[in-house]
Amino acid sequence: MVLLIIITAGISGTAFMTLFLYLFTALIHRQLKVVKILGTMLTNQTTPDGGLSELPWVIWVGVTVHYLIGVMFTLGYYFLWQFGIGSPDYESGAVFGFLTGLFGITVWRVVFWLHPNPPRTVSLPIYLLSLLIAHVIFGVFVHLTYSLLVQRMNQR
Repeated sequence: MVLLIIITAGISGTAFMTLFLYLFTALIHRQLKVVKILGTMLTNQTTPDGGLSELPWVIWVGVTVHYLIGVMFTLGYYFLWQFGIGSPDYESGAVFGFLTGLFGITVWRVVFWLHPNPPRTVSLPIYLLSLLIAHVIFGVFVHLTYSLLVQRMNQR
């Protein structure tokens, strides 16, 4: 049952993170859609004009990998809680999300640097800053979802 809660919390956190990035994309009119960026980068499908791929299979790769990473981070959070590091609350969620965001920024910088044809339509400084904020949202919603589901399970 705990594994199902971890998976659900990871999906929830990833969904709210993704929602934030899509809303922020619409607000500032910059390309921050992590699913398309991830899919394009992983499949090396940058368009000839330097844009993100619109191919359904590329987007599917981005969605799948993005949610798997979210569940893996959530599993990592769970193990930290088991060792007494943090707890499933808002404060730990924000701190864990911030730290996860710093890790994500580091990974993305390396990926963009190593990639043979990174998309030119992504403003890396804006994207990386938005990822930091998005990961804080991720951490808060992972912790919130986990806490609510554990509380509900304990009431049964």
